[in-house]
Amino acid sequence: MSQSTLSPIVSLRQANLTLGYGASSVHVLKGIDLDIAGGQSVGIVGPSGSGKSTLLMVVAGLERLDTGEIHVAGHGLHGLDEDAVAAVRGRSIGIVFQSFHLIPNMTALENVAVPLELAGKADAFERARKELVAVGLGERLTHYPGQLSGGEQQRVAIARALAPDPVLIVADEPTGNLDGDTGRQIADLLFAKQSERGATLLLVTHDVELATRCDRQVSVRSGLIVDDADATAAAKAIA
Repeated sequence: MSQSTLSPIVSLRQANLTLGYGASSVHVLKGIDLDIAGGQSVGIVGPSGSGKSTLLMVVAGLERLDTGEIHVAGHGLHGLDEDAVAAVRGRSIGIVFQSFHLIPNMTALENVAVPLELAGKADAFERARKELVAVGLGERLTHYPGQLSGGEQQRVAIARALAPDPVLIVADEPTGNLDGDTGRQIADLLFAKQSERGATLLLVTHDVELATRCDRQVSVRSGLIVDDADATAAAKAIA
């Protein structure tokens, strides 16, 4: 199932992906069709091994389809080489991982600034500073990941994802390594930043409460989309 708009930020058509080789290969995505509108928040849910995280990695340009098409922010990633995909990702996609993926021997400021420098931004460190202040870490700029709590590390990761001002934010279990209260604070921050910037948020989670905060929930099972619920439309129907 899919829900389309005139110009979706994300569009997949007959997306297929098999991981592994020979007897150990697994057909992870099986002909997925999906459209995601600009500014929408979408929760991707499903059991472990259903393909939801792989779907997110395809959208982020970190996994390549075997067959089918994937368009993100007007770019057909399926037709681009690795360098071109990386360029689109650097400009248009912010990624937040469950395990933070910060560089341990770099400060919070450096972790946010270095990707901007690699993208050729002249004001990389000033932009990084502003993003860290915006996520409440203005006093932690020179701290290393090992000196930060899990919640603070995820705030750094969110600042890093937001720094290029992406049109799409993808988050894979962003609260999965955090306690309940910290996880809720991080979720609040993520939704607030998505809203204030008008970005699209694609969120993989096992947390039903977190998924229901999204405009829409897409359920994945055995590599197929089995349900696609638009919470906004449902709320309007009830009203």
